Amino acid sequence: MKTESKSSQSRREFLATSGKAVAAAALAGITLPHVHAQEDNTIRLALIGSGGRGGGAVANAFAPSGGPIKLVAMADVFEDRLALRYKALKKQFDLQVDVPEERKFLGLDAYKKAMDCLKPGDVAIFATHPGFRWVHFTYAIQKGLNVFMEKPIAVDGPTVRKMLALAEQADKKNLKVGVGLMVRHCRARQELHKRIQDGEIGDIVLMRAYRLHGPYTSTFCGPKPADQPELHYQLRRPICFLWSSGGLFSDYNIHQIDECSWMKNAWPVKASGIGGRHYRGDKVDQNFDTYSIEYTYPDGTKLFFESRIMENCAKKFSSYAHGARGSAIITTSAHTPGKCRIYRGHDFDAEPAWAFPQPETTPYELEWQDLLDAIRNNKPYNEVKRGAIASLVTAMGRCAAHTGQEVTYDEMLNHEQEFAPDLDKLTMDSPAPLQADANGKYPVPMPGITTTREY
Repeated sequence: MKTESKSSQSRREFLATSGKAVAAAALAGITLPHVHAQEDNTIRLALIGSGGRGGGAVANAFAPSGGPIKLVAMADVFEDRLALRYKALKKQFDLQVDVPEERKFLGLDAYKKAMDCLKPGDVAIFATHPGFRWVHFTYAIQKGLNVFMEKPIAVDGPTVRKMLALAEQADKKNLKVGVGLMVRHCRARQELHKRIQDGEIGDIVLMRAYRLHGPYTSTFCGPKPADQPELHYQLRRPICFLWSSGGLFSDYNIHQIDECSWMKNAWPVKASGIGGRHYRGDKVDQNFDTYSIEYTYPDGTKLFFESRIMENCAKKFSSYAHGARGSAIITTSAHTPGKCRIYRGHDFDAEPAWAFPQPETTPYELEWQDLLDAIRNNKPYNEVKRGAIASLVTAMGRCAAHTGQEVTYDEMLNHEQEFAPDLDKLTMDSPAPLQADANGKYPVPMPGITTTREY
């Protein structure tokens, strides 16, 4: 197995070194000529959403060997974000970045213009706010484009249903679609999954996962500046608003909920939970600071998930599976490296019975290696259904905490609340999907008071 290259970057690392993730892109359409490279087998990329995550995805796409690949178009709502990302990518990957001024697009119609620069079989990268996924994916399917989309890929029941329907359309066109749940491509976790299915820890009876750390710059937000339009303000702060990202719970925690469900070979059927806002000062975002969720699987097994985004508190970023005959560490301290291990009992200070060899190849590159291999060799590859369900069950836990009610899988899937209907019609002059009150405060979840909707 190859080790991680010095130039490889996670999407968060790219974000930290090149600027924070914000990008959004969405709607309308001028058709531009396709961009043709000299090599017929060159895969061309269009980056939709030029924030840190988008830049990281491009860097990861360039890492695998196997054939020529180039970035030929970029799109974003905000010029400063696009300029920052282009400068960073051009500096690091000069020959692979071929994006002249006429293929840099701004505004909520930019996604169409960037995809119009591609030909069928090329790849559109969706690194905008998840609320826009169904809008962008619809156009990519019409164009016959392969896609890599960041997670989560839906934020509520209605958008999950849209993505599930679009997944079937993509299959009919034999499109290759990757979803940024990169842990599924981690070779250590793949080996751990095999060993668990082979019975090395016995039947799983309990799982638990933790994401406890301080806030990132984009986690919470203060009052809107008086000179900034409401929509612009929200587009620059996606984690703060449920309509754009699903909030911090969906954005941060989907990976661990997905990896635990993978190890269990099942999706949870219901969730209950609690959460709250603490020490908020002038912050006006919709997030809770703490979440504690109990997920229940079809056989009654529980996953206990804890999230706390708060300064000066104990930190923990890990996932565990407990079986009838042993236990396993799924995530040790971050998404990568996994450092997966198996123990004969439940004492994690003991010597492990098995540990995946170190160092590990970063799964941020492996997910692109697997996607590009499927494209070049015409292998079936569509991760959208799984990504949509992972987005759904993550939102199910969030909804349980926000409403104070037990929420089932079917209730979440069929929920009527769509945070931002008609995003395909949004323009930069439109009212924002969420409106503040006269004091500049946005609606927040009120468990036990607002019980059938999240706000």
